[in-house]
Amino acid sequence: MIYCERLSRRSPDIPIVNRIAAFDADMKKWRRNIHQNPELGLDCYQTASFIEAKLREFGISEIHTGIAQSGLVAIIDGKENGDTIGLRADIDALPMMETTNLEYASNNSGLMHACGHDGHTTMLLGAARYLSETRNFSGKVALIFQPAEENEGGGRIMVEEGILDRFNIKNVYAIHNTPDVALGKFYTMPGAIMAGADKFHIDVVGVGGHGAYPHDTKDPIIAAIGIVQTLQTIVSRSRDPNDKLVVSVTQIHAGSTDNVTPENTYINGTVRTFDKVVQDMVIKRMEEIVAGHAQSFGVDCKLRYEKGYPPTINNPENVEMAALAAKDVSGVSMVDDNAGQEMGAEDFSYLLEKRPGAYLFLGIGEAAGLHNTNYDFNDDASVYGASFFARLVEISQPLGR
Repeated sequence: MIYCERLSRRSPDIPIVNRIAAFDADMKKWRRNIHQNPELGLDCYQTASFIEAKLREFGISEIHTGIAQSGLVAIIDGKENGDTIGLRADIDALPMMETTNLEYASNNSGLMHACGHDGHTTMLLGAARYLSETRNFSGKVALIFQPAEENEGGGRIMVEEGILDRFNIKNVYAIHNTPDVALGKFYTMPGAIMAGADKFHIDVVGVGGHGAYPHDTKDPIIAAIGIVQTLQTIVSRSRDPNDKLVVSVTQIHAGSTDNVTPENTYINGTVRTFDKVVQDMVIKRMEEIVAGHAQSFGVDCKLRYEKGYPPTINNPENVEMAALAAKDVSGVSMVDDNAGQEMGAEDFSYLLEKRPGAYLFLGIGEAAGLHNTNYDFNDDASVYGASFFARLVEISQPLGR
């Protein structure tokens, strides 16, 4: 794997890189403190308190807490009047048992930062410290520290609670780390970069009975098998090959012992789409498949389809601006501003539905995969993310414009 040069080794004629690299050791301490104390969903109060204390230590006094329960927004004023740019970091962890055995491993059994949100938060804190010190920009910076990215959709809640209008935020940006991509490499693209994520639940209710007398039952397992197999034809036979789509069955639950045909079977899964027309087609086909199998097997079937996070759609002009900042930090060869789409989902999409902006990925070098019990964020990546956020502000909202 090719790694780009550490920021601290870059030429001294790039002051922002050198200044942020100078407190690299501090960022490592912050990140590992957050890593040791993971919290879930909307209940990230200890993490929020840590963030608030650091922001006040940096001299930032306008801090608004209790947004989406434990989220917060902090405002940094520039030297001149102008627009407000929003920079977002997610702060929640996952319900997983960490297996890294690191000295700073999770202190909260069954919880861990397995997606790098501790690193995202550290990047934004690093940018906040620099921007508070220098203030070489016009307008304002809104630092958005958001809980519940992994489940409840904290981004949606923050939008519903009015942060974009309340703080007059004009544009929004966010970063997500990527393991096994060269350290310091940024990639993004205009348009839909991440898919929308929906859930489906199918309950199949038949007539249970003795396993030795199947003719006296209406077997929900056989019906469920037929449903699962036919769901796969939505992608292979109902979709235009040019449309990206994932339909995955991820859970099937039925039965309790070997000689009893159960009464119920439960099917669960996820759907990933980039387009509402495709999403509507999937829902229609699922309804038809479930109804048809219910009639064929003489069972009752109920489909519950839950629309989740919408696609994450980047604004082309904001992608261009973000790419300029990323190239300033890592060099032209380390920035891909027309990368491919990802089938993962992200609740930053709710902010991008209301304001133009861009979502980027940042390589952290060799590491275990995201949502892996052995994952750990690479602290060497923090200076890249912090420098990106800082340069983005200075480039997009320069003084004297």
